[in-house]
Amino acid sequence: MSENAYQPAKVWTWDPEAKGNGAKTNRPFAGPTHEKALPVGKHPLQLYSLGTPNGQKVTILLEELLALNLKDAEYDAWLIRIGDGDQFSSGFVDVNPNSKIPALSDHSATPPIRVFESGNILLYLAEKYGYFLPKDIAGRTETLNWLFWLQGSAPYLGGGFGHFYHYAPEKIEYAINRFTLEAKRQFDVLDRRLADNRYLAGDDYTIADIATWPWYGNMVLNDQYGAAEFLDVQSYKNVVRWAKEIAQRPAVIRGRKVNRVMGDPADQLHERHDAADFDINTEDKRQA
Repeated sequence: MSENAYQPAKVWTWDPEAKGNGAKTNRPFAGPTHEKALPVGKHPLQLYSLGTPNGQKVTILLEELLALNLKDAEYDAWLIRIGDGDQFSSGFVDVNPNSKIPALSDHSATPPIRVFESGNILLYLAEKYGYFLPKDIAGRTETLNWLFWLQGSAPYLGGGFGHFYHYAPEKIEYAINRFTLEAKRQFDVLDRRLADNRYLAGDDYTIADIATWPWYGNMVLNDQYGAAEFLDVQSYKNVVRWAKEIAQRPAVIRGRKVNRVMGDPADQLHERHDAADFDINTEDKRQA
C-alpha cells in the first residue's frame, strides 16, 4: 500500500493557493487576465520570450541567421516574465492564444504574421530565409523527423523529469522513476543517432540541432535540474561530443544569453534590440 493517501476527487476543482500550483504561470482556462499592449521595436521581427530552453531555440537561430549576414533577420527580443504573468496580457494572447513563450510577430507583412510554438517558429524562419533546413526532400524530411521528435520528447524531460526531480514540492518515487526511465531512453536515442552522424539530420547543422541543443545539450554541459550525476549524462559520449561542438558556435553563445534572467550575470542579456547590445556592460544588461 502506498504511503500517499491522496485520492482524486470525483470532479477536480482548482485551488490557486495549492502548494506547487504555480497559479501565476498555470491556470485551467485560457485568455488574457489583463489589458496590456506588447511593445514593438524598430525591426520587422519582434520576439516575445524568456531565456528558457524553448526561448533559446529561437534566439540561437536568429543569431545564426545574422551570422550569415542576413540583415533582414535583425530582431527585437522583449522579455516576458512568465513568473509575473506577462504571458497572460491581452497583447501576448493576441500573438499566442496558448500563452506560452516564445511568440514571434513578423511585421514585414501587413498585417503582421503571428507565429507561435517554438518548433513552428524555427520552421517559419528557416523557410523564410532559406537556411538550416535542407531543400532536398530526404534531407528536409530527416531534419523534420528530429525537429518533431524534440517537440514531442522535451516535455517528458522538462515537464516530466525536471519537474518531479527538481521543482515539485514533494518527491514522488513513482513519478521520478517513470520520467527518469524516459529521459534516459531519450538520451540513448540521441546517442545512437549521433554515433554515426555529426549532427542529428546528418552532416549538416540544422534547425533540428538548434531545437534540441538547449534541452539535451544543456543537460550534459550545464547540469540542468542538478541531475547530471543522477542521470549519468556523461555516459552518453556521442551526445556530449555533439553538445560541446555546438556550444562553441558564436551564435549559440550569443543566442543563449538573450532574454536570460538566471545564472551568471555575464550570461544575461534581458532584452536585445541591436547587435551592439551584447557589448553593454553587465549592470546595464541586468537593468534592461
